Amino acid sequence: MKVVPFYDTSEPRYAEIARIMVQSGDWITPWFSPGVPFWGKPPLSFWAQALSMKAFGFTEFAGRFPSWICLLLTNAILLAGLRSLRGPRVALWTAIIYSSCALAYISSGAVLTDPFLALGTTLSLVSFAIVVQDRSLALKISGDQQRSEPASSKHKRSRWWQYGFFVGLTIGLLAKGPLAAVLICAPIAVWYLINRKTCSLAASLPWGKGLLLTAALSLPWYVLAEIKTPGFLDYFIVGEHFRRFLDPGWAGDLYGSAHKRVYGTIWIYWLQASFPWGVVMLATLVGALRSSRMRSAIRAVAEDPLFGYWLASALFTPLFFTFSANILWTYLLPSLAGFSVLTAMLALQVHKRFSFPESKLLSGAVIVPVVGLVFSAIVWINPDLRNTERGLVRYVMQRNEPAIPLLYLSKPPFSAQFYSGGRVRGVEEGDLQQVIDCGAPFYLAVPKEQQKTIASMLNKSPDQIFSNKRYFLVKIPAAGPLALPPRQSGCPHIGNELRGSSRVHSTAPTSSAVAQRSVGSSLTLVADQNDQSP
Repeated sequence: MKVVPFYDTSEPRYAEIARIMVQSGDWITPWFSPGVPFWGKPPLSFWAQALSMKAFGFTEFAGRFPSWICLLLTNAILLAGLRSLRGPRVALWTAIIYSSCALAYISSGAVLTDPFLALGTTLSLVSFAIVVQDRSLALKISGDQQRSEPASSKHKRSRWWQYGFFVGLTIGLLAKGPLAAVLICAPIAVWYLINRKTCSLAASLPWGKGLLLTAALSLPWYVLAEIKTPGFLDYFIVGEHFRRFLDPGWAGDLYGSAHKRVYGTIWIYWLQASFPWGVVMLATLVGALRSSRMRSAIRAVAEDPLFGYWLASALFTPLFFTFSANILWTYLLPSLAGFSVLTAMLALQVHKRFSFPESKLLSGAVIVPVVGLVFSAIVWINPDLRNTERGLVRYVMQRNEPAIPLLYLSKPPFSAQFYSGGRVRGVEEGDLQQVIDCGAPFYLAVPKEQQKTIASMLNKSPDQIFSNKRYFLVKIPAAGPLALPPRQSGCPHIGNELRGSSRVHSTAPTSSAVAQRSVGSSLTLVADQNDQSP
């Protein structure tokens, strides 16, 4: 969490939103940049990341720490819930398998919203399973078996999990929005279709009180967000939940571009997200075609009363996104809890029939962590292996020239914004000559493919003082390379703002502010240790 820098674009984008939340003190509206609200996600993950940054500073560790906490809490839910449902061995292996799936492992050390969604859906998923089992046992067992556990104790345990279902729903709504309700309710619908003749869905949970609790905890933020920045609900509810997935080339994304993929790509992502256990599961299913013991193990798992429920929770998300082109592999994280339950149950059944040592299962669990450690070591040696501006921004800060600002030709990357504490600014190519004519010195980060353009503008080949994968850095001296005197009436608009002070504006944006960002202004880059990552 500490060694690997923020690589563009998702991680530093979310980290910058959290940083602005801390700096502005606005805990209602997440801001994409000063004056531009971020309507793409609810605030739960940003609240957690902002609180972490207040405690630990504006560092990679602070941004990623909440996701790690989400993994711990998710595992605690799986351990507690599956221990009650299927015993300690299934519970332990469910947690091991979940933690060592590639997506779960990687997302636990990344600045993302998905770990919070997975935490909520897992809590609801496990809570409903426990409530259903307790209710079924209460109806079926009697006599000495029923007295083996006091009724008051069983009722008390079930009561906690009943409301845990609605707490999980609240977490999902504040982490990702209405999609959480769909992911939670789909497995329940499958369970009900299978068991509708013997079970009552209405009697399973305290729906009235629970939904009131969910509304009381989540609805106020949605109302306040719409009041503060009108248009939020239309963009978030309609745009993010319908247009994004139904329109392959959706152009309404205010904060990036649509991730257009071929239909069915989500299943390739599923193999990546569930690695190595997804491959193990598929190999087991193929092996069952030739092995009677494998088929016996699969039948034993399929006879579990909640098998359909776990299977629906594992498969609904990839099925849901099969005919969506605008997808990311992180969408699959909520499905890994149900998948891990089934894989753990099957692994123990296979182990029982083939009597191989559990160390062979553990060897699968260490694959992803070992690869992660190797990658961290490589990044520690070469941090600019991928797109990040940490090294470039640090270089400018360490020059000890706080009065000289840093500009990026065109829009600065999110990592540059985060590591500079929001002080770096962009300048368009058409405005650059005005900035040079102003006469004030500044650092300029130039995309490598635009080297000839800058050389033509400066009438000489620029002297590079630093470079990374995407940019090279030059220093434009006072009075500019052409030695033009500053204008008698002062610098033009851009030049004047080169001497501005850093401040986050929390005003509601106009429609033009949402559609475009102001470029061509720059703020003084102050070498403040609190804004630097170690």
